[in-house]
Amino acid sequence: MLFDSLFQHAANTPDDTAVIDDTGQYTHRTLAAAAAGLAMHIGTQTRKPRVGILLPPSAGFVASFYGTLLAGKAVVPINYLLGELETAHVISDSGIDTVISAPPLAARLANTGLKLIDLSPLPMEQRAIAPVFPSVRPDDLAVLMYTSGTSGRPKGVMLTYGNLESDTDASIAHAQLDRNHVFLGVIPLFHSFGMTAMMLAPIQLGAPVIYLSRFSPLGSLEAIRKHRPSILFAVPSMFAAFLRLQSARSDDFNSFYALISGGEALPAVVREGFLQRFGTPIYEGYGLTETSPVTHINVPQCNRPGSVGKPVPGCEMCIADDEGRPLAPGQSGEVWLRGPMIMKGYYELPGETAAALTADGYFKTGDLGRIDEDGFLYITGRKKDIIICAGEKVVPREVEEVLDRHPQVGEACVVGRTDPTRGEAVVAFVVPQAGQVIEPESLRVFCREQGLVGFKIPRDIFIVPDLPRSPTGKVAKRELQARANGMPA
Repeated sequence: MLFDSLFQHAANTPDDTAVIDDTGQYTHRTLAAAAAGLAMHIGTQTRKPRVGILLPPSAGFVASFYGTLLAGKAVVPINYLLGELETAHVISDSGIDTVISAPPLAARLANTGLKLIDLSPLPMEQRAIAPVFPSVRPDDLAVLMYTSGTSGRPKGVMLTYGNLESDTDASIAHAQLDRNHVFLGVIPLFHSFGMTAMMLAPIQLGAPVIYLSRFSPLGSLEAIRKHRPSILFAVPSMFAAFLRLQSARSDDFNSFYALISGGEALPAVVREGFLQRFGTPIYEGYGLTETSPVTHINVPQCNRPGSVGKPVPGCEMCIADDEGRPLAPGQSGEVWLRGPMIMKGYYELPGETAAALTADGYFKTGDLGRIDEDGFLYITGRKKDIIICAGEKVVPREVEEVLDRHPQVGEACVVGRTDPTRGEAVVAFVVPQAGQVIEPESLRVFCREQGLVGFKIPRDIFIVPDLPRSPTGKVAKRELQARANGMPA
């Protein structure tokens, strides 16, 4: 199961580097011993079946994750960017009474009544500890991961040992990764993308990973120059931040085997701008928390710009119409996915689980997409984001891609606003490029010149300094819809 690889590497290559973080460098032996020691400590602290982890990306998070599994408990990663109410909901809903943390994050738990395992006074174990592996089955819960809650209170996604093990193995095989790669981890490990791509995969391979406790473009660039990593998984806004960094050079990225983008749609202007400036492609991937998360990746050996790649081994996909009937290649509909990586369900939400999973095992993603003749998947938007304007459907991403092509636009987001005569009207929020001034009317003219039909051209365009984001970096469209409708967000 998931913890086997860590101890195999500790036995076979004990002195090889496993993790480098802000506090130092840790070998496989050190990391495995710390996990085993924590497992024994956790067993004395709680009888609950789950344990929370509130930590930045670090060796401490990795040791806590594997130590919790070794203790026979499931992990509840807590997003430290959530507000107090959302954090309280995660704690209450998951039923945890113990959290592993360290200052200053631990201060957020002061009035929760939780038992705290503070990592800061606990030294990383140097001596070998023979762990007692718990008896687990593939269908047993390994991680209860809460979604970011951009459309309501966070939901607990139940990910099993089988889900995570199969998705990690499939992603490694599809991307042709091996232990000689060096990973750079800039995505928080409370996020499913970060957990699988930046922790489970390198631990499975026995490859070193460098963690940054928080992302900054300059700090990440310095880490790239120092460590010369070969694998970076990041969200589009991080790649856009590199692109804006004047000190970045093309040779900064020539050590990479693959730069992989996920979490949300990669704008074409970022993908093309990165390639033009640095000569290095960004490969887009796709997945959701409910799919462990990776289901598709473009990789150096097999890629098609604009798509999110082909499915990883074991993943089946179907494009369905509104009645659930499969559509032919080239037709757009809802993306349905099936395979061993699909979640067990939403924790204590049987109604929502039944609505998301079909009788024959497909997960209805809520994303719109199409498959080309060669099997590449293209994500075209979110089903719930579709704007119905005078009976015509507008997919926001199509309009955003047009606005993004304007040379003075840094970023754009399109939402629907209630309209008394047309049902909904198209509204855009636009962030200018640094130092640029944009007139809304000039953007509407540009949209017409780019061939956008009249009902898709934004009725109103708001020029804003920045876009609101969720704790995981996604644009908070719900907040922008509230602004567009003149309501408090």
